[in-house]
Amino acid sequence: MLSTSSRLRIQEILSRLAKGDLVNLQERIYLNKYASRDQNVALWLRKASNLQRNKSSSNSIDKLLEGLNLCESDPNSTYNPDHDDLGEWFSGAPSWIRRS
Repeated sequence: MLSTSSRLRIQEILSRLAKGDLVNLQERIYLNKYASRDQNVALWLRKASNLQRNKSSSNSIDKLLEGLNLCESDPNSTYNPDHDDLGEWFSGAPSWIRRS
């Protein structure tokens, strides 16, 4: 559980991140420390990162998707559907997930 001071500091950093303002390395480390422990902070961080990437969305559908927070969890994902085989991508997964 976050203390009030931690929550306020995290939200202040996230608001600057979402606007594209300067966030230094120590603040990013601070955010990641809490995001790795607290699911709510991870969600806030993901939403702020999505807002930073999609600043210019004026389309109502884009705004709806932003509000639902359906952005991909890892924007730097290594899976490329044009070149990668999904079956190979899950090769280390349990047998019930791999395709037959």
